[in-house]
Amino acid sequence: MTKESDLKALMAASLEGDSNAHRSLLTALSGHLRSYYKNKLARAGRTAEEAEDLVQEALIVIHTQRHTYDPEQPLTPWVYAIARYKLIDHLRRTRSTTADVPLENAEYMLASNDNAAAESQLDLAKLFERLPERMRLSLQYVKLDGLSVTEAADRSGMSPSAVKVNIHRGLKILTALIARETKA
Repeated sequence: MTKESDLKALMAASLEGDSNAHRSLLTALSGHLRSYYKNKLARAGRTAEEAEDLVQEALIVIHTQRHTYDPEQPLTPWVYAIARYKLIDHLRRTRSTTADVPLENAEYMLASNDNAAAESQLDLAKLFERLPERMRLSLQYVKLDGLSVTEAADRSGMSPSAVKVNIHRGLKILTALIARETKA
């Protein structure tokens, strides 16, 4: 497990434009996030398969919002605030009841930072433009608009399994696009 001081040093180097540090940071954080989501989803009675999509979504937000991180503050609370927000958003989208949300995350059901979400939407819109239309629509309908997979399938004319595959592949492509941009 990577220590807070190591992660913070990687983030500081990343903010100064070190693409290798940024890649290392995202790799290290993906392990932390994967454990976090698997644990939280299991307690909510969900499958571990949902964790991988949440890891990708959180890494995208961390990448696109890294400029909002204050280097004077600890990094892991900032990362886990994003992770909690994505978890609550996921549970809401998948029609989870508030009874399924872990108690320590209940406060996030009541309050969220709309400004950060708006900034994230702008960055994601640029990344979404680079996806094939079917993937973009699947991600837009389910991950951003909050439709169920069935509703997204009806709206787009695709099968529910095609929507799920497009979401999974689209998240992987977005992660690769971000990794490629950080190399440049």
